[in-house]
Amino acid sequence: MRGGPFIFCAAAFALTATLQASRAQQLDLAHGGPIAITASEGIEWRQEQREVIARGNARAVRQNVTVMADRLTAFYRPRNGAPVQPAQSIVTGPDTGGNEIYRVQADGGVRIFTPTDQAQGDRAVYDLDQAVLLLTGRSLKLTTPDDVLTARDTLEYWSQKHMAVARGNAVVVTNDGRRMTADTLVAYTTDAPATPAAPTPQKNAEDPLAASGKLQKVEAFGNVTVRTATDTAIGDRAVYVPDTGIARLAGRVRITRGDNQLDGSEAEVNMKTGIARLLAGTGQRVQGLVIPNDATNQQQPGAPPPAGAHK
Repeated sequence: MRGGPFIFCAAAFALTATLQASRAQQLDLAHGGPIAITASEGIEWRQEQREVIARGNARAVRQNVTVMADRLTAFYRPRNGAPVQPAQSIVTGPDTGGNEIYRVQADGGVRIFTPTDQAQGDRAVYDLDQAVLLLTGRSLKLTTPDDVLTARDTLEYWSQKHMAVARGNAVVVTNDGRRMTADTLVAYTTDAPATPAAPTPQKNAEDPLAASGKLQKVEAFGNVTVRTATDTAIGDRAVYVPDTGIARLAGRVRITRGDNQLDGSEAEVNMKTGIARLLAGTGQRVQGLVIPNDATNQQQPGAPPPAGAHK
């Protein structure tokens, strides 16, 4: 049909996106076969605008990735410069038809999840060409088996680069309680293994971690805060490596414990042991204020020693 929107009252149909080799990646809509879309209030096909809009408990599924929202919009184009095909060609399988989806937009109560990972926000735009997910709105959150990343302004997820970027009052909390905050946090994960290191029957089905990447490094920029059970360290920037548990801070650095404080240009915080050290930069000295009667200076059995300066 031409000249106006074509409205589908049916609840489901398949939309074909570019077919590429499937890989074990989190929240990655850029790989796999057709995208199946369902909706409780109908699906509208705008052929002139090359858009498909699903309303009411809308859901898009591609392999193990599911997108849920109040409204979903899929934008499509001719594949590889081919002439525009009739709208019905999008319904066909990945090896037929001349159209492909290049962007998916979700609005209202957005949830994107796999068996291991989940992201949420008010609005999401997924660029299939770049394999980039952008979340905006309130209560932005990305949850993985290793950590929870939240933000106030935007949350980006670059699946092919194995990178997430949280902007605005960004917070990362690991599953063992380690916490870092900053204006901007960039989290890097390792590539999820395509097959288990030691294959066993049904390992991937029983162990969701086998299909999820591991948190490798976190970079923090602006108003960085790292907290342990006893110390708080602040700085302008930081790098945290979960395997070692070490967070290295730089810039205007301060470590506080109770009423005690130490100031310098660099610090190292061991988030496994809770020990924080102030490091003197080249040609610089550290300085601090230690309150002798502060109760936090009293070493408790099994507790880390007070924050100290290391020259």
